[in-house]
Amino acid sequence: MLRMSLPREWAVVCCLAAAVTSPLPDTGIALAQARDPLELVQTIALPDVRGRIDHLDIDLDGERLFVAALGNNTVEVIDLRAGKRSARLEHLQEPQGVAFVPESKRLFVANGRSGRVDVFAGAPLAAAGDVDGLEDADNVRYERSSGRVYVGHGSALAAIDTASLKVAAQIRLAGHPESFQLANGDSRIFVNVPNARQIAVVDRNRQSVLATWTRRLFVATRQPAGLLVYDTKTGMRVANLSIGGDADDLFFDAARKRIYVICGQGVIDVVQQRDADHYHSVAHVPTAPGARTGLWVAARKSLYVAVPARGTSPAEIRVYAVR
Repeated sequence: MLRMSLPREWAVVCCLAAAVTSPLPDTGIALAQARDPLELVQTIALPDVRGRIDHLDIDLDGERLFVAALGNNTVEVIDLRAGKRSARLEHLQEPQGVAFVPESKRLFVANGRSGRVDVFAGAPLAAAGDVDGLEDADNVRYERSSGRVYVGHGSALAAIDTASLKVAAQIRLAGHPESFQLANGDSRIFVNVPNARQIAVVDRNRQSVLATWTRRLFVATRQPAGLLVYDTKTGMRVANLSIGGDADDLFFDAARKRIYVICGQGVIDVVQQRDADHYHSVAHVPTAPGARTGLWVAARKSLYVAVPARGTSPAEIRVYAVR
């Protein structure tokens, strides 16, 4: 395991993206992006959802969006064709992370309070099993090549076999993994461990130190609020930009070389990657206070942002189309 120390900032989320080696042509595109990189095209109300909303996932073929309504102890299932909620999974215990496995059409839900991952399948979704003993189960990621779901919990990552629903491996960490990303094409996992003020890089097959790095790592921090960019070959920071406060989710739009940072302050910060080491802010798209989680779906060219209920304003999902 290799750890990248963050002596001053507390990292809150991380996203892995391929580096760009050639600059974008200076054709005025950046100016157009600065005006309107994201357009609000739909709002889907969740009128009886209260409290914090955590992570999201999508069933692309079925056009369903799954929303972990942590404070409501439910998972909200949204029919994207109809633009409304179609189902609800109830009696959960602080659902934090969700992952949909398209091959088996199973939904994995990590529950923080029960320390359990509940599994649902079928239409409508019905309980199909669970995996217990995962304290403070949080973020969930699906790896298609291995048929495993990775779950951050306690001070470790657990790898769950999606067929047997058994824990196939555990990767120990220096603290609770707040967020993590599976590298595409190799066995690396980039893990944000805020209590230890570090980004841990592990090999999910050998659980050993990695010798080579070939990509850029984007990290959003809360104290102070910033977007940090690391050269994963050297471990050196190459960029540091100011962003809105209370960031939780960030995503890299590879087609447009953009980073979308969802900030609970009530803004989506849009950052343009000019080349591997140079970035600039192009827009601050207003959302709503407390909206800090979401999901970027490249196949639909859409950014989904979860807005929690505030006062008389109901919870909702806002859908932003990219331009």
